Amino acid sequence: MIVHAFLRWIETARAADRAKAASVLARAYAKSRIAPDDRRAAEMAMIFLLDDPAPKVRLALAEALASCADAPRAVILPLAEDQPEIAAHIILCSCLLTDADLVDLAAKGSDVTRMLIANRSHVSRAVSAALAEVGGVEDVLALLENEGAMLSRRSLTRIAERLGDDADIRALLLDRDDLPSDARHGLVEKVGTALAGFGLIQAAVGTGRVERITREACDVATIGMVAEVAAAEMPALVEHLRVTGRLTPVFLMHALCTGRAEFFVAAIANLSGQEERRVRSLLSNGREAAVRALYETTGLGADVSALFAEATILWRREAKGGDGLHSVSEMLLVRSRAMGNAACQAMLELVERLAIAEQRQTARSYALIATREAA
Repeated sequence: MIVHAFLRWIETARAADRAKAASVLARAYAKSRIAPDDRRAAEMAMIFLLDDPAPKVRLALAEALASCADAPRAVILPLAEDQPEIAAHIILCSCLLTDADLVDLAAKGSDVTRMLIANRSHVSRAVSAALAEVGGVEDVLALLENEGAMLSRRSLTRIAERLGDDADIRALLLDRDDLPSDARHGLVEKVGTALAGFGLIQAAVGTGRVERITREACDVATIGMVAEVAAAEMPALVEHLRVTGRLTPVFLMHALCTGRAEFFVAAIANLSGQEERRVRSLLSNGREAAVRALYETTGLGADVSALFAEATILWRREAKGGDGLHSVSEMLLVRSRAMGNAACQAMLELVERLAIAEQRQTARSYALIATREAA
């Protein structure tokens, strides 16, 4: 009966008084201070207040019910779709919003709505996936910075695809240990593209040289990445590199000469279409003619396949106790110069330049670590 009197009173009350009354009613409901027989009437009163023209009345409801675990969903859902300052309380705090509710809000809501969802104390994989698909830079940044957000590897890849051109998002993604290797490589490529397009660098170095330096830097970064990729991820990384045109003869030869055996086997298996077990067997124990035939199935020309076969034999020898894997490319370069094979010589010179770039990067990392330890 008290609720009935309340409904009659609000018809003529001022907005400020209605807001105070709505707050009292909702807080009494949330703290179970309303008799069980009157709770249904109280719910109907709050539902009625959702149509109040004064935003402060609906705000009072949202503030009182945001943390209530048994608030009526018929009140919570409309408040979550209300004006941002009202919806914020519900979206940020209410445990009554299901994943389906939040995905729906992310899909049809504004940037503010998605930002609020991204800042919830817990964001499930399903909700994160929705934000990864439709979110803008700002709300995805909030999602990546939220320690309570659960992001699947697929969602991280999707964010890298959609928003990897943004420097802040790239930095947050690259700092994650769970970022898939193919997505990580794609971001490295984006960094290179961004640097190559920087006008000051082009003016100082020249467009042609910038492109070459950028490509070498990306190749060095990729080679470094290969050493840290788990075996289960290797096929996906290799396929990504193939699709993006990174499995060039120079890159493959560098991988072979520097002993990236697992990656090289996966790459040749991918390019040749043969089973990885057979590829591994041929590279480890096959005759030179059989190894050359394997390389030819990848699309390499006869001369280049012969060079790869020779490199494979040298690699086996060096791996068993030679002077070091880095000497393979040096020995091949000497032989190609002696034979006068211009095409192979040009390729090996690029391999040598890539090896030097990698050694310089290793030296920089070593110096940085030494400096930090000294400090």
